[in-house]
Amino acid sequence: MEYKYVRIQGRENSYVTKYPKGVFSLCWNLIRDKQLTNEEKELFISIDNWFKENLPEPEPCKNHEKVITFFKCKSTLKMLEKLKPAIALLDKYQTPYDVVYTNFVGSIVYEDDWQIAVQVENGKMV
Repeated sequence: MEYKYVRIQGRENSYVTKYPKGVFSLCWNLIRDKQLTNEEKELFISIDNWFKENLPEPEPCKNHEKVITFFKCKSTLKMLEKLKPAIALLDKYQTPYDVVYTNFVGSIVYEDDWQIAVQVENGKMV
């Protein structure tokens, strides 16, 4: 089976979307909770910066709208490779996460070559 979209998400809901937090939020939480070493913190920040420099930030995310993002499976192999060290941090610090592959998302409110943003309401895709 071929999937269109993939999302790496935790098992703890975002207070904004009421939907499971994404991989970046999970890693920022590790920093907030002072779990990472300085080297690990610098590693994650470098990964986060790479994504900010190489991927457009969806307008709905900039506007703090209730959206979640998915990567497009066909165009993001390089990006998923870039995320491997961040995922290794989640594993090291036993932060539960799921890799969700799907063809079924709600209303797409943003799309570019690499990702989509989907509207969320009360913890569900709209």
